[in-house]
Amino acid sequence: MADQGAAQGRDGQRLSTRETAERLGVKPETVYAYVSRGQLTSRREPGSRGSTFDAKEVDALARRTARREPSAAGDELAIRTGITLIDRNHCYFRGVDTSELASHYSYEEVAEWLWTGELRPGIRFTAPRDGLAAAHRAVQALPAHSGPMDRLRVGVIAAAAADPLRFDLSEDTVVDIARSLIPTLVDALPSHTRKPPATDSLAARLWSRLTSEPADAEALRVLDTALVLLIDHDLAASTLAVRVAASARAHPYAIVSAGFGALDGVLHGAASGLAHRMLVEVLDRGSAAAVVADHLRAGRRVPGLGHRLYPGEDPRARALFRLLEDVPHARTALQAAREVITTTARHTELHANVDLALAVLSVSAGMPAEAGETIFAIARTAGWIAHALEEYTEHPLRMRPSGQYHGPRPPQPLP
Repeated sequence: MADQGAAQGRDGQRLSTRETAERLGVKPETVYAYVSRGQLTSRREPGSRGSTFDAKEVDALARRTARREPSAAGDELAIRTGITLIDRNHCYFRGVDTSELASHYSYEEVAEWLWTGELRPGIRFTAPRDGLAAAHRAVQALPAHSGPMDRLRVGVIAAAAADPLRFDLSEDTVVDIARSLIPTLVDALPSHTRKPPATDSLAARLWSRLTSEPADAEALRVLDTALVLLIDHDLAASTLAVRVAASARAHPYAIVSAGFGALDGVLHGAASGLAHRMLVEVLDRGSAAAVVADHLRAGRRVPGLGHRLYPGEDPRARALFRLLEDVPHARTALQAAREVITTTARHTELHANVDLALAVLSVSAGMPAEAGETIFAIARTAGWIAHALEEYTEHPLRMRPSGQYHGPRPPQPLP
């Protein structure tokens, strides 16, 4: 029947109601609402029981709108993207399983592939001299107690000020900025070693900014894998902030600043720090049960468990735990994490998420509690750039939702 598949007519490809709804990201009844408002034209094929729609007209409407019908979870903004899909406890970048990507390619290779569609084996990102010098000066001027996120926020602003081409939003320039901005942010952070690597992988340079402990090959592999797995995760709060900024045609440095702002929330990037502190307490007290009990008694969630997008275990956590098993000095922290999981499993279906895996890495490597957030921020910068590249091709200022006013009805007397 025509409504169960695409039809081919004189005007080109025809889509069924179901296919049209899927392409627009709305419910089938919303398709007919578009018809009634004159935004779509429907046609009944002879002998069919359903309507069909012109594919070109549907695609044009999809480009003009980013709104979806209210879902059972409430009003949501749906944005068409070809970057990340989360489905059945798996995460995919451009259709490729992220765990597979991380097991075969480095962070820089995957980032380059996401931005350009080209895989360049062995690519290394390097910081430009002027941008790095400006970021260094700005970071060094901060108070001694400043945290890594403070330094990253200041670093990106300083790097922007040093780049006169930042307002060029052509694809090639944006990608060039991305290749230089990420290493600038890493290299501008204070080093914990006397002579940090200058030309090594981004993961190796980041390691020296997070801990004074030496990095063996297995530990660096965990860090690089974490960077890959955290590049993107659909429309998280920080990514939505980035796309709103990009919709207003903010330059790449500004969109990264927008992402950092949203990432600073305790429910987003800072979540791994809570898991880090919990694991340290478990190791100090020698009991996961006591620590879990204290969290629950205080009315707090147990950090590092559960994720709204994964009914089962977070695939990013699963991949990192597997690698951490090969890191000798991570065994104690890994065992503490497993005790937390086992303790809570008696009464809840919550599984480990990536924050718990990052906490195992940071605790075992002698990193500060903020290390997980720093890894998250550096990794996600590549994903934000990918989303900005996508958003720059859309109609500008399309993300302008309408407010639902609930204040006093006018006219009101002058206050």
